This record gives sequence, structure tokens and C-alpha cells, in this order.
Amino acid sequence: MNNMLLITSSWKEGKTFKMIPTTKDCPFVECIYDQQVQVLAVIGSSKKDTFHMLTKLDANGDPETRKIPARNGNPFKEERRSVETFQEYYIENLDEIRAFIKMFATNAATFDYEQYLTLPTSEVNTAE
Repeated sequence: MNNMLLITSSWKEGKTFKMIPTTKDCPFVECIYDQQVQVLAVIGSSKKDTFHMLTKLDANGDPETRKIPARNGNPFKEERRSVETFQEYYIENLDEIRAFIKMFATNAATFDYEQYLTLPTSEVNTAE
């Protein structure tokens, strides 16, 4: 099944790794590891319809403003719309993340993804 490639990337304020598809039949669009919450976010290639709150636009395509800002401080009108999005999965267990990488990454043996699987010591000290 090895049909993804591990690459170095950036996420939030730090470096991390991503996995990108190498074949058209890959069941995933992309994967990215969030080092701060230690989760591998996996974006599947199958799509689903989900509801999202989107900014309401006027006839010119400009955001419509509210007379009074919403409780969350948003100055724009919003409407609930059905949007087609890719299926998302979140892997939290480090052993399961390692198994997923070994199953799908063509370069799992040569790419040092282990360096990203633990928080840097400076972040561990501030978290305590």
C-alpha cells in the first residue's frame, strides 16, 4: 500500500512532517502531524456534505455587514450552507501513528519522522 511520501513541512510555529500521495489510487489527499497536540490529521479522498457557517455575500460578492456585531465579535452576516468536504481522521496514539506511516509511506525507513513525534523540550517545560 505504500503510496504516500513523507516530507518536511511547517505547521503553526514549528517544523513537522506531511504525507502526500504518490499515486492516483491513494485513499488519502494529505496527512499532517500537529506536534503541539500530537495528532496526525489524515485527509481522506472520499467526500461528504457537511454544514458550515459561511459569510453572507451581497450581489457584488462583498461580505454583508451586521448592524450590531455578533456575540463572537464577527461584524459580518453568516448563513448555514452545505459544503462538500474531504473526510477527516485524527490519529492520536503514537504507536498507531507509527504503524500508519509504515503502512503508507514509501520512504518511512529513510525519513526521520520520529524527531517530530515528541514535543521539543522547551515546549514540554512550558506545558508543566
